[in-house]
Amino acid sequence: MKTVITFGTFDMLHVGHIRILERAKRLGDRLLVGVSSDELNFRKKQKSAIYNEQDRMEIIRSIAFVDDVFLEESLELKGEYIKQFSADILVMGDDWEGRFDMFNDLCQVVYLPRTLGISTTETLEYIRVGA
Repeated sequence: MKTVITFGTFDMLHVGHIRILERAKRLGDRLLVGVSSDELNFRKKQKSAIYNEQDRMEIIRSIAFVDDVFLEESLELKGEYIKQFSADILVMGDDWEGRFDMFNDLCQVVYLPRTLGISTTETLEYIRVGA
């Protein structure tokens, strides 16, 4: 049985999130998703998510092909999460290409293409300035 692990904020869930999670699941038998904590998200982006960590975890957990969800509390702990969950494959979006290659000694690292034309940041900006 192959376990796939991935991470993200998953704020303002959109079809790009769904597609990358679905493609990640096809790489293995079990898909685990680490959802960035509110504190981690603020440290990464210097802004708060629209939805809090519990709501974001509940949303991701409700997706049929996601097998389990956990709270990612630190970017520096990715290797520990990979070991803790005995992950065989780490999946990240290709905008992170090469940045997680250091985990190749723990598992296979796969970078999947993002869905073109879809971005949470761009969607929020569109909402802010109006149509």
